[in-house]
Amino acid sequence: MASVRIQNLCVSFGQTEVIKDLDLEVAEGEFLVLLGPSGCGKSTLLHSIAGLIDVTDGRIEIAGQDMTWADPVDRQIGMVFQSYALYPTMTVERNMSFGLRVNGTPKAEIERRVKRAAAMLHLEPLLNRKPAQLSGGQRQRVAIGRALVREAAVFLFDEPLSNLDAKLRAELRRELKLLHRNLRSTMIYVTHDQVEAMTLATRIVVMYGGRIQQIGAPGEVYERPQNLFVAGFLGSPGMNLMSGILREVDGSIRFDSGAHLLDVSHYEFKQPPPRSQEVVLGIRPEDLRIHAQGELQARVSLIEPMGNHHVVWLDFGGSLLSIIVSGAVAFLVDEPIQFTVDVGRISLFDRGSEQRL
Repeated sequence: MASVRIQNLCVSFGQTEVIKDLDLEVAEGEFLVLLGPSGCGKSTLLHSIAGLIDVTDGRIEIAGQDMTWADPVDRQIGMVFQSYALYPTMTVERNMSFGLRVNGTPKAEIERRVKRAAAMLHLEPLLNRKPAQLSGGQRQRVAIGRALVREAAVFLFDEPLSNLDAKLRAELRRELKLLHRNLRSTMIYVTHDQVEAMTLATRIVVMYGGRIQQIGAPGEVYERPQNLFVAGFLGSPGMNLMSGILREVDGSIRFDSGAHLLDVSHYEFKQPPPRSQEVVLGIRPEDLRIHAQGELQARVSLIEPMGNHHVVWLDFGGSLLSIIVSGAVAFLVDEPIQFTVDVGRISLFDRGSEQRL
């Protein structure tokens, strides 16, 4: 296992600047997830680390060595792609051992590594099959095994589960988590799937527009988003957002949405807020409660059954809010209801800069 350090990285394709002045450090043994929408630069960053594309400027270090212009084969990496990229005429064993055989690795060592990877990924009964005889999940296991046999310092995953159905994704996600715990290797994983990021990562890097928006543990990024993009992107449904103004009323700080006043005096501001500041208030769906004695009133717009819970959408003074309700619901669409806000769980953002207050 090895650390990865990226300094002032810039990547351009022609006149299009994809990544600009990006800095990132990945600790040894970390499972770092690059999360963001399509086109945000996360795969470009991963391919830069792998040496599959040339950088415009900056420095990439792996295990303390400058690898900015090194060939991929010299970077001590193992990579798993979105597509399985298996040789159709080779067996599972031959696919997994191909790179080792090309490098002239001794036969006994090849057998040891393939046997170890096959055991970890439950591939022993499939070693003599060809890719056409495998399911999608089994093929992706083989692709992961092909990377594992390299016994690389860093493993890179480029959306490896996106071609699988929901059940297989959940199974392989669990296996990847166990694999990291057993190997304790450094892993960098690209995805746009928030569930994958939250369940797999020791740290999440949220990207947008070729820049890092926030880095932190999954719980930290979810609970304390540093800007409006992170707040709206992470979570399903996303964070409820309401525009308003901060006002000082009777010695306390209130959020004024025009429809109601909410006391936010106990919010942990980074610095004292100016009076009459335009802000956006964010609150997660699970931090709203439908309650008969609730101080706020809204009208039910939509009810989405989700199995063990419901997502209830409310029309609140023109704002659409979502609430997660466990079990059965006892109200109907267009029915007025009362609800409360857990003020201790809110986030406040400056409306102009979109940064957390």
